[in-house]
Amino acid sequence: MKRLFYILVILLSLQVPAQTKGMFARDPIINLENFDKQHLYWGYFLGFNTYDFKFDYINTPDSDIIVKMNTGFSVGLVGDLRLQEYINLRFEPGLYYAQRNLTYSGFTKSLDREREVRSTYLDFPLLLKFSSKRVGNVRPYIVGGVSATLNLSSNSKSIDDNYQQRFRVKPWTQNYELGFGVDLYLEYFKFSPSIRGVFGINDELIRDNNPDSPWTGNIQSMKSRGVFVNFTFH
Repeated sequence: MKRLFYILVILLSLQVPAQTKGMFARDPIINLENFDKQHLYWGYFLGFNTYDFKFDYINTPDSDIIVKMNTGFSVGLVGDLRLQEYINLRFEPGLYYAQRNLTYSGFTKSLDREREVRSTYLDFPLLLKFSSKRVGNVRPYIVGGVSATLNLSSNSKSIDDNYQQRFRVKPWTQNYELGFGVDLYLEYFKFSPSIRGVFGINDELIRDNNPDSPWTGNIQSMKSRGVFVNFTFH
């Protein structure tokens, strides 16, 4: 599936530059002139993501938990509702595959020291998009809002914990999201690359059954943070 995703991105990257030829000329041909006058339109996105964890501790530890981030990929749909000329309401349900590797200090065995946290997220963001005035075939924008995320790989129902090498998190989290991007009006469609940060609001860690667990006992809160790079097509 990852290979198919990368092949699609490469093919799209070869097509988009051909479409953008002449876009930044002094007097470009105006593409899709009435596109943004639609009351409601749909699209889809492909992208990359990188997730991190933000830890807060009860007592200052000798060494922080080290989080190694990995690049995952994303796919989803976009619904865009025009509120007025410069403001749109967007709903962008997406599927995000991510992985983080945690390293704890104080252990000699790698079986105890390392935890691989793989996540499959269903993200449901509701966002406001604030666009600038369109200049030729280019229109920058900023976007922000809130989201609810379901982690299909949370292990929340497992009775095993870190003593059995099982790292558990809560299935649902709430976040706020902020980002920016640019709409590029091509001959046949609108292409919108963007970058967005996601910041978890609530603690998502499920503690081990032993309150003095060396893996979770000193953690006051654990919240996800992430960066999305999306390529949207309308």
